[in-house]
Amino acid sequence: MTEKELKAAFQALSPEEKARFLEIENREWLESLEYVLKVEGPERVEELLRLLDEYLFRHGVYPANRLSTPYLNTIPKEKEPPYPGDLELERRIANILRWNVAMMVTRANKKADGIGGHIATYASIAELYEVGFNHFFRGPEAGLDRDLVFFQGHASPGNYARAFLEGRLKEEDLENFRREVHPPVPGGRGLSSYPHPWLMPDFWEFPTVSMGLGPIQAIYQARFMRYLEDRGLKPKSSAKVWAFLGDGEHDEPETVGALHLAARENLDNLIFVVNCNLQRLDGPVRGNSKVIQELERLYRGAGWHVIKVVWGSAWDELLAKDKEGHLLRRFEALVDGESQRYAAFGGKELRERFFNTPELKKLIEGMTDEELTELTRSRGGHDLVKIHAAYKAAVEHKGSPVVILARTIKGYGMGPTVMAKNVAHQVKKLTEEDLKEARRFLGIPVPEEKLEELPYYHPGPDSPEVKYLLERRKALGASCPKGGCASREASRCPGRSSSGSSTRAQAAGRSPPPWPSCASWPSSSVTPPWASTSSPLSPTRPVPSAWRP
Repeated sequence: MTEKELKAAFQALSPEEKARFLEIENREWLESLEYVLKVEGPERVEELLRLLDEYLFRHGVYPANRLSTPYLNTIPKEKEPPYPGDLELERRIANILRWNVAMMVTRANKKADGIGGHIATYASIAELYEVGFNHFFRGPEAGLDRDLVFFQGHASPGNYARAFLEGRLKEEDLENFRREVHPPVPGGRGLSSYPHPWLMPDFWEFPTVSMGLGPIQAIYQARFMRYLEDRGLKPKSSAKVWAFLGDGEHDEPETVGALHLAARENLDNLIFVVNCNLQRLDGPVRGNSKVIQELERLYRGAGWHVIKVVWGSAWDELLAKDKEGHLLRRFEALVDGESQRYAAFGGKELRERFFNTPELKKLIEGMTDEELTELTRSRGGHDLVKIHAAYKAAVEHKGSPVVILARTIKGYGMGPTVMAKNVAHQVKKLTEEDLKEARRFLGIPVPEEKLEELPYYHPGPDSPEVKYLLERRKALGASCPKGGCASREASRCPGRSSSGSSTRAQAAGRSPPPWPSCASWPSSSVTPPWASTSSPLSPTRPVPSAWRP
C-alpha cells in the first residue's frame, strides 16, 4: 500500500479500533526496546534513540523538552515559505552596504590611525539586518504596531551606510565617523561610534554598548510594553522588540541575567537574533566546541523557543542525498575552530579534512574545489531565504520569547586578511589585496585605479537598489532607526528642561539626553498620543517610568 492509502485506512478506523491499534503498536515498540536493553545493553539503546532523533530532525520534527537538537537548521527546506522580495536586488544592496562600511572605517583610520571602528562585524550581520529592514521591521509611521529594534553595537557603521543610500546621511557625514565632538569635514555631522541616542537623538533610539546593554534593555522593554497593555494603560498591539547581539556577547552577565524573566512573563513580543560569527575580539568564541549548541541549551533551559539557522542553501542538495545520516554525524563532530579554518582556506581544505570518510567522499563526487569553497561560505546567516523563514516563524510564534541563532562568517567578503581570521575584529584598514578581493566578491563597479582613493559607492537615487529599499521602508512605516526623542522633550516633560542632566549636557555644548530628564515621571503629567477621555491613563495621572512610545 502507498503512504496515502495507509493514512486513509487508519483514518477509516472507528475510535475503538484506533485505540486497540495504538495499544498493540505501543506494546510492540516496548517489547522491541526491552529486547535490545536486555540482550544488547543500554549503549545500544542510546544508539537507537540517537538514530530515531536524527530521523525526526531530518524530517523537521522537534520533540519537546530537549535542551539540544542536532546541528541543523530548525526549519527544513521543504517547510520554508516563498521569499517575498527580490533576492538578487537584496543581495546587491547588502554588498553595497558592506563596501561602504569598509570604506568608512578604513578612511577614518587612514586619517587618524587608531581611531577605531569595526569592519568585520557588519560584514557578518548584513543579511540578518536586510531581511528585517525589507520585510519585518515596522517603522515610526506604523503607530502602536511599530517595532523597536536594538541594533548590535559594533555593527553601527552598517546603519550609517544604509542611511547614506536612503539619503538620510551625506558622504560628508560618513567622513566624520567617530568624530562627533569636533567633526573635521565641513558640511558633515559627527557619527557616534556606537548607537547613542544622547549624541544622535534624531537617529538612534537605544544605546547598546557596552556589550550586554542591548539584550537586557530589550527584555525589560518588552516586559513593560506587556505590563501596560495587560493593565489597560496602553492599547494592545502587535509590536515586536528585536535585539541583535553577538555570540561572544553572552559572556556578559547583562546578556543572560534576565532570560528567565522573559520566559516566565511569556514575552512572545520579544525576538533575539544572535549573530553567531564564532569569533570574539581575538579568536574563536568556542574553538573546541560549538557555541550555537551551547547557546541553544542555555535558551531552551531558560524557556525560550529556539530557531537555528546554521546551513545555507548550498548544503540542501547534500543533506537531501544523505539518507543514512553520515553528513549529520559529521556535523555533530564539527567544532567552531574547524569551521573557521574551512571558511578561511576554502574548498581544498574542506575536501581533505571534512569529507574524510568513504561515505562522505561519495556525497561530493564530481564537485569542484570552487563548488566546495561555496559550501564553506554557505552559512544560514548569509542566506536570505533561510533568514526569512526563521523571522517569519519567530513573528508568528506564540507563548514565549524567541531566539534565532544564525551562523555567519566574521568579515564575510572582506578579503584574505579579514574573512574568518582570528584578527578579523581588530582589522581597521583593508590592504590593497583585500580591497581587490572585496571589490570582486561584492561586485562593486569601482575601477582598480580608483581603489587607493577608498571610494564610497552610491548607485544613484534613481537606481533599482535605492528605489527598492525606499519602497520597502515606506511600506513598513518609514526609515529605521529613527530617534526624534529630543523634539518631544518639552512636550513630554514640562518644567523639566533644566534638569541636572540636561543642564550639564547643554553646558558642554551637546544636545540634552532624550529621556534622562524624564526620570522623575511622578512629578510630571503627559498626554500620550493615543490617550482619550476614556483612557485609564488620563492627562492628570503620571505616566509610568517604563512608558516610551
